[in-house]
Amino acid sequence: MRPFWIHHLAEYLIGVALIATGMQSPDPVVPSFAGVLVICNAAVVRGPVGAFRLVGRGLHRWLDVVVMVLLLGAAVQPWVEIDTTSRATMLLVLLPLGFLWFYTDWAERQGRTARRVERASDTSEAIGRSAGRIAGNLANSIKKRSEQ
Repeated sequence: MRPFWIHHLAEYLIGVALIATGMQSPDPVVPSFAGVLVICNAAVVRGPVGAFRLVGRGLHRWLDVVVMVLLLGAAVQPWVEIDTTSRATMLLVLLPLGFLWFYTDWAERQGRTARRVERASDTSEAIGRSAGRIAGNLANSIKKRSEQ
């Protein structure tokens, strides 16, 4: 399983590649719109490089499937004229998107406090307690000497 940040960055790169392909074609609307759709999908997820962080990873997982189906539909639709290179690019982009989707670790990252609690052990708690006792004993002994 790949970390989610790889999936996230790759979606941005794929979206930029689709927009760049669209800008090079004589009819840029459909491939550019497809690229913007991929980038918007990447921007709304809560993740390391998410811009708006509106949806969780579980929902994003299924939004990815919707985006892939829309890309497939946009590539094979007969109504709007698209040049062959743009069609091929939109179809080829489905391969890395599908690969990323299949091999991504979709687990939500725990909050900072939950990670700290999980990392804490009896040993760290015991060390903290003994350090507190040592500091308290030292303060008491300094106080006793100053009173004499």
